[in-house]
Amino acid sequence: MASKRSRGRKESTTVGYAVVGLGHIAQTAVLPAFDNARNARLAALVSDDVAKREKLSRKYGVPAYSYDEYEECLQREDVDAVYIALPNTMHAAYTIRAAQLGAHILCEKPMATSEADCRRMIAACDDAGVKLMIAYRLHLEPANLEAIRVVKSGKIGQPRFFSSDFSYQVNPGNIRTQRETGGGPIWDIGIYCLNAARYLFRKEPVEVSAFATRNDDARFEGVPAGMSCLLRFDDDQLGTFNCSFAASATATYRLVGTKGDLCLDQAYEYEEAREMTLTIGDKSRTRRFRKTDHFGPELVYFANCIQRDLQPEPDGEEGLADVRAIEALLRSADEGRAVKLSPFKRRARPEPRMVIRRPPVREPGPVGAGAPVAE
Repeated sequence: MASKRSRGRKESTTVGYAVVGLGHIAQTAVLPAFDNARNARLAALVSDDVAKREKLSRKYGVPAYSYDEYEECLQREDVDAVYIALPNTMHAAYTIRAAQLGAHILCEKPMATSEADCRRMIAACDDAGVKLMIAYRLHLEPANLEAIRVVKSGKIGQPRFFSSDFSYQVNPGNIRTQRETGGGPIWDIGIYCLNAARYLFRKEPVEVSAFATRNDDARFEGVPAGMSCLLRFDDDQLGTFNCSFAASATATYRLVGTKGDLCLDQAYEYEEAREMTLTIGDKSRTRRFRKTDHFGPELVYFANCIQRDLQPEPDGEEGLADVRAIEALLRSADEGRAVKLSPFKRRARPEPRMVIRRPPVREPGPVGAGAPVAE
């Protein structure tokens, strides 16, 4: 689907991205990943930090713009798409502004911090005739797609329950602990557990319950330190997960079926190798997946969708599916009751054939951007 701005323009062999927001992930993972994406190129940078954007502009040899100059950046002939890596509460506004100027959008998760904003983003992209993809990197990652393949093959029988833990010790003052920018463990890391349960069960939750943990740690004045969540998919399929900014680092999930179970260690991290253990009856087999680049594949996949006029699988509705469930989980924790969700159907889900493998990239030292994880 050609955007309104691109119709009649000369076709390019690469898709030019403006990276919007130059925090830790953008600098250490997204920018170096362009070396792994032959059909994509870095075209511009957008940040309100003058020193940061000027230094990175010189390093990567591309122009840099302030937030006030966002529209000017989007009007460049060599900018076809944006990669939005801004604070969560800014995703909606910057997606809509990009769509209105005909740019395709690859937006970090969570898509937004309300169902209403998600729907506004989807409508704006539909109206403008541009593509919207939410940056679910695990939908292209080898180990998670192998887990999906195993489940779909029936090896573990009918999936019955999912359990997961994702945690780390967050650095004091990190933006992920700021309520006003959409911080909190459920938005930052709990979303991975929720999304994994959805793509492994291949269903949407119909009812949720949650509990939030609070303590006197100064890091958590505006957000809970952690959450424990229960998801009911139907009468015989349940999911549970714990996410925390105040616990030792862990990132694992387990899916138990009627014939066996599957466990993936380091399931969500992009800086580690993964280990999958498949148990059928009394026999277990462990497979190791080497570390790969998670961000280059996203750039490649979305560029392919733009160039070939394909609908991205992790589209706006995928982002909306997680956000509506997270809002319900937060409501449950606040009100102390289970919350039912209205029926929701997904057009597509991640499939094993979507795998894109790229070698790890060298992580550069970030400029003015602290790591979220405390040493």
